[in-house]
Amino acid sequence: MSVAFTKEDSAETASETMLPERPISPHPNLVTAAGLQALQDQLEAARAGIKAAQAIADVNERRRQEAGPLRDALYLAARLRSGQLMPEPASRDVVAFGSTVTFRRSDGRAQSYRIVGEDEADPKAGTISFVSPVARLLMRKAVGDVVGSGAQELEIIAIA
Repeated sequence: MSVAFTKEDSAETASETMLPERPISPHPNLVTAAGLQALQDQLEAARAGIKAAQAIADVNERRRQEAGPLRDALYLAARLRSGQLMPEPASRDVVAFGSTVTFRRSDGRAQSYRIVGEDEADPKAGTISFVSPVARLLMRKAVGDVVGSGAQELEIIAIA
C-alpha cells in the first residue's frame, strides 16, 4: 500500500516503523542458566519499551518508538520458547557446553573463553557461542589436545 493512504508522514517514517524481523538461528537454542535469565530480562526491557512508546500521543512518533522494542520482543519470546537449558558440565575432563577453556595459540598467546549459547556469546566478555569455529574445534577435547592446523593451532591448557 502506498504511504499516501496511511497516516505516516512519509515513506521514511513508514520504513522506520516496519523493521525487518531479527533472524533466528537454525541451530538448537542451547542456553546456560545465566543466558536464560538474560533473555528473560531483555524481554521484560523490550516490553517496558513498548509500554513506554504506547504512552506517546503522536501516532508517528509512537510507531517509531515501538518498532525496535516490538521487533526485539518477538525475537526474544521465540528464543525463550525454543531455549534448551543445559546443565553445568558434569566433568572437567573434556570441553563441553558451559565449560571455560584456556588454550594457547601458535604465537604463544593464552586465551580463555566460556562456551555458551548464541544469544549470550560476547567474545570481549570472554564467552563464545558453541557454534563458533573455535568452540567447534575445542568441543569434546581434553587438556593437552592440539586442534586446528598451521598458524591456527590451539593447545588446550585448562578446562574449568
